[in-house]
Amino acid sequence: MAQTQWGMIGCGRVTEVKSGPAFNKIAGSKLVAVMRRNAEKAQDYAKRHGVPKWFDDADRLIQDAEVNAIYIATPPDTHAHYTIKAARASKPVYVEKPMARNQEECKQMLAACEQAGVPLFVAYYRRCLPGFLKVRELVESGTIGDIRFVAIDLYYPPRDDDLKRNSLPWRVLPDIAGGGYFVDLASHQLDYLDYLFGPIVSVQGQAANQAGWYPAEDVVSATFRFESGVFGSGVWCFTVAEHSKTDRIRIVGSEGDIEFSSFNHDVPIRLRTRDGIEEIPFPKPEHVQQPLIQTVVDELQGGGTCPSTGRSAARTNWVMDEILREWQNPKT
Repeated sequence: MAQTQWGMIGCGRVTEVKSGPAFNKIAGSKLVAVMRRNAEKAQDYAKRHGVPKWFDDADRLIQDAEVNAIYIATPPDTHAHYTIKAARASKPVYVEKPMARNQEECKQMLAACEQAGVPLFVAYYRRCLPGFLKVRELVESGTIGDIRFVAIDLYYPPRDDDLKRNSLPWRVLPDIAGGGYFVDLASHQLDYLDYLFGPIVSVQGQAANQAGWYPAEDVVSATFRFESGVFGSGVWCFTVAEHSKTDRIRIVGSEGDIEFSSFNHDVPIRLRTRDGIEEIPFPKPEHVQQPLIQTVVDELQGGGTCPSTGRSAARTNWVMDEILREWQNPKT
């Protein structure tokens, strides 16, 4: 396509800075329409971001003749629904993460896009961010030798909204999110490790709700093995004290290790080898999705390849499904 003209479904917080403005900052790309069910909020977003058209009906946006690519920025419960509609309109799709609530929905999305002959991309933007690319470079260059294992530790205190029983955030409502904060946040981590080490081929996990503040799981542990032979483990907990907050991935090799944060880019990458400890800055672009969106536009215009596809993203949903299997489907 000569110019990628985006229609965006959903105008929530993620689109304000992380993604939305990027569509107009890439050559050959333009955000031409937005949709939100609340017409007043859709109009307000369009006015503030200089978008020519706004809708309160997704079907009208998808069918608009000026829109030739769709960005879906809604909660996960509607990702499959809108992706299938966009595919049937023969329009490429860029969808927020996680790709869907579960792998079965991912399969439906893949089938619809393959049948229509349109590409499907997923917003796992760490695959293109400079800091995470630096970690990948260190791994692939053999700086820490042969990789032995990777360990994830993510512990967060509860957010104020988690305690509002009558108005819980959608991210802790499994019917909407597919799970809790584990699905929302660990999906980024597991997808990035898939990018580093290839697919996870074996996984076991446990989950529970210890605090009882919301219906989703609030603590998860897992062990897994990558196709490449690297071992992995993770512990995620979202009900710890503030002073116990931890955000760390540690990759251990035969000659050293790399430690970095998944969500705090103010923390430098920490490289430890026999030569000592080196701290490497972890730069953060103004619009964190822009480097990935650039690869989407490049591929749509025949000049490159996007590293985050429906195929790769569906693997992450499979891993999370396996980790949460016993929690979500308890034996009777």
